[in-house]
This record gives sequence, structure tokens and C-alpha cells, in this order.
Amino acid sequence: SHDRGVMAVPGAAALPLLLLLSGTAAGCGYESCPPTRPDMLNVHLVPHTHDDVGWLKTVDQYYYGVRNQEQHAGVQYILDSVVAQLAAEPSRRFVYAEVAFLARWWQQQGEPTRRLVRRLVQEGRLEFVGGGWCMSDEAASHYGGLVEQQALGRALLRRLFGPCGTPRVAWQIDPFGHAREAAAAFAQMGYDGLFLGRVDHQDKWRRLQRRELEMVWRGSDSLEPPRADIFTGILPNMYNPPPGLCWDQLCSDPPVVDGDGPERNVDEVVTSFLQAAAAQARQYRTNHILMTMGSDFHYENAHLWFKNLDKLIAHTNARATPQVGLWGWGAGGFWGAQVGLGGF
Repeated sequence: SHDRGVMAVPGAAALPLLLLLSGTAAGCGYESCPPTRPDMLNVHLVPHTHDDVGWLKTVDQYYYGVRNQEQHAGVQYILDSVVAQLAAEPSRRFVYAEVAFLARWWQQQGEPTRRLVRRLVQEGRLEFVGGGWCMSDEAASHYGGLVEQQALGRALLRRLFGPCGTPRVAWQIDPFGHAREAAAAFAQMGYDGLFLGRVDHQDKWRRLQRRELEMVWRGSDSLEPPRADIFTGILPNMYNPPPGLCWDQLCSDPPVVDGDGPERNVDEVVTSFLQAAAAQARQYRTNHILMTMGSDFHYENAHLWFKNLDKLIAHTNARATPQVGLWGWGAGGFWGAQVGLGGF
């Protein structure tokens, strides 16, 4: 059940706000998508972690959590914690990108954990984005390397999880700049969409003014359309959550406090969330917006994120006023076919 109301979105028609919350997943990919409403502002929350396959530390140091005085990050604990939290609550969703870390983690798991992860993938509760061994650079790398490392990661996902392991969207949220040759390659690999985090600040500002953060990118002048065409979306906050709504152990935002007492802040948090949704809606032309709930090496203690997201959804649902009505979900199969975005 859900409450319905109307939320005025400046710069757009007055729309009810729909914060998607999936129930029991029917399957992976598009089958796991919750229903959306054409007459509502559909807000898609996307829990994720961005795990660099080498940056300030080596791959081994990142995976095991060594040299945390340089940067606190332990990817093995992220995957442990996320899987446990997904298993604890069927409505939760998570997306993961870096296959290099997943492959190493998988080798260290027993058969019961492997069966659990396969079930989470088959039910659309754990979904893969990008699917390359790493998130490829698009400036200094040769296109052959981009294609080969994508093939390596996708082949492993297909071998471990079958068709449900095949990513449906390219997830290039951290490369510093983007090449149309990469977009053309992703289109020809069969991806339904491409999401970007970092773009030139002048380009982004111009697109914000014109509400052109989403487009169909024509990646080639020589290939017959739509062979190299791909739907492309530029994320609003690079790949971070809206300000004040970061609930990882690496964040300093206060948790959602819904008990009686002087620290109670749940009303302010819900209001902040609704204001962020309204502001973001002004930047895009459709009634579907995406909020990335996570950042660099987040979810090492996934309970923090998911518990606060659960509270945010529940209390926003409970705010039954003439101005606001929404129902929510964790994330994952947010690329509904009826939306025309991509699917996993």
C-alpha cells in the first residue's frame, strides 16, 4: 500500500511523488522492475559502492583493507556486508560494478554463500552495472583494452550467473572525461544505457540550463544508426548522494532519528529529501530521476546505509499530506522498459 498526494515540482507540472519500493522480485532484469506511474515523479534510489581497482592503494591493499591510514577501504568487507543485508530484507537492492574485486571475493566463498549470491542475482536483488574487470579510462586507454577488459568481466559474470549476470547499462561514473568511441563500443556490446558521473563543468552547466543531462549519444558518423546510438544520462551529484543524506561510516551526516527525544530529526530529513527530489526534477525533462545512494568504498558496514534508507522510505510514506505522497524502494531494477532507460 502507499499514500498518494501531490508534490509541486517547480518548472514542471505538479506531480505526485513516487519513491519506488520493490516488493518480492519476480526475476532479474526488467522483470524485477517495480511498476512506475506516468502521472507521478518517479524517484529511483540506487544503493551502490564505487571501488577503484587501484588508486591510492594497490588492488590487494584495497581488497583486504591494508594501509587504512592512507585510505579507509576494504572491499572484501563491503561484499560480505552487502550480501548479508540483502539476504536480511527482500525489498533491498544493490548494484555492483567492479568485477576484479568480485572475482577475488568469489574464490574465497563457500558453496552456501555462492548459492545465496546466485539467488540474489536471479531475483534481481543484486545487479551488475558496467561489468568490466574495472571501470575503464576513456582518455589514455586504447579502445582495444577497453573492449578486452569489458569482455573479461562480462564473461565471468555470464559464467557465474548466466543471463541474469549480464549488465544492461554501462556505468562510467568516475572516468575523467568520456569519448564517443567508448559510447559506440558500449552500444555495439548491447548495453541499453550509459551513465556518467564526471563531465566538464562548463558542459554540465550548459546542459543544466537547457535540461539536457539526458540524451541519445550518437557514437559514430560512419555506422548506420542506431547501431552506435546509446541512451546516456549524466548523474546530478557525480555519483554521490544528495547533501545531508549520506549514511555510511565514512560520512558525517546524522542518522535518521525517529525516536522521541531531543535528537529527533526525521521530519527534517524527510523534508530535505523531498526538497532534493524537487530540485533534481527541475534539471531533467522526464518524470524519472535517479539518486545514487553511495560513494567511494561505501557499504563496508552496509547495515548503516540500509537501516537509514528503510527509515527514510517508511517515514516518507507515512507523511500523508495533500502535498506529498510516495512509496519507495531500495534500488536495482530501476531501468523499467516503460521508462526507456536500460535494464540490468
